[in-house]
Amino acid sequence: MRILKLFPVLALFMLVTNVNVDAQCKAFARKVCLPELGSYTHDGNYHAAVLVEGEEAELYKTFYSDMDYRVAICGEEKLPDIEFKILDSNRNVLYSNKDANYARTWDFKLQSSQQLKLVVKVTSLNKPGEIPASGCVSIMFGFKIRK
Repeated sequence: MRILKLFPVLALFMLVTNVNVDAQCKAFARKVCLPELGSYTHDGNYHAAVLVEGEEAELYKTFYSDMDYRVAICGEEKLPDIEFKILDSNRNVLYSNKDANYARTWDFKLQSSQQLKLVVKVTSLNKPGEIPASGCVSIMFGFKIRK
């Protein structure tokens, strides 16, 4: 019976904690990652989440042929390198920042409009028995309309 009384309190605590973490990640995205877009216009979306070493996240986004794009990936300083790959619908890797010394941005243009998959992974540096680092990772998209 006591557990039933505690359940609403625990549920509320988990919800508030999640909202607080989400807000902190969005603030990180605005402060740290948004400037990485430079002269590109931000698309208005803040994609950010707390990830742990070795964890990966996926995001699908449609890109159009008449635009120039910049993708910016930022992770908190306490995290090891952030790897990101861009794949087309046939799972062909169009870009991997691993091949570019874990660059934080990639500028590109597409021949035709298409939906691409972005895979973000926090690399792992921890040794067995160590607690893996965790922190906010942000993905930002910017665009320029070609003239």
